[in-house]
Amino acid sequence: MELKVFILPQCPSCPGAKKIAREVAKKHGLSYTEVDISTPDGRLEGLMHQIMSTPSIAIDDDIIMRGKLVSREELEGEIRKRLDK
Repeated sequence: MELKVFILPQCPSCPGAKKIAREVAKKHGLSYTEVDISTPDGRLEGLMHQIMSTPSIAIDDDIIMRGKLVSREELEGEIRKRLDK
């Protein structure tokens, strides 16, 4: 399972989202990726996932949060839902 955070350098909420996602990924043994949508490759990946605002978070290819800071509890709940399947 992969936790992916879509970010922009000027996004004020992105550092917090990255920190929470990185810690949660480590805790649950998930791979963690940051996608900077201001880069050409990041922009392409963002378009493929229909990302219009940051921070946005995906678990595998399922976008769970768009354009807002997710709480640690909320993110862990989404991960548990997928691990329990």
